[in-house]
Amino acid sequence: MRRKVPECDRCILYAHNPHLICTVHPEGVSGDACLDFEHDPTAAPEELWEPEGASYYNSELIVTPKQQWSRLEQLALLDSHPMFTGRCPKCETGIALKIPTVHWDCGLCGWKDDSV
Repeated sequence: MRRKVPECDRCILYAHNPHLICTVHPEGVSGDACLDFEHDPTAAPEELWEPEGASYYNSELIVTPKQQWSRLEQLALLDSHPMFTGRCPKCETGIALKIPTVHWDCGLCGWKDDSV
């Protein structure tokens, strides 16, 4: 039995015709793959479905860990953490922004970053 395979839509030989599959195999191929497949650079990219709580990065599905903080707590962190403000949330002393920094501790008042 000849048929269209999933790669047909992205092949440069695809006819985009309901009566023909491609110029080389008008009725389709008999196997699960086509030896004449040639990727069409103008074809629409394959849509990657993302389940809730996950995202694709470089075509790999990455599950996002469950949130530790509520939305309100996240906003408070953005408003007060030295990583975003450049100053100590306790004494307002400037803290040098050296990225990447694991610990954001204040040498003046002793405030310690315990958010990690």
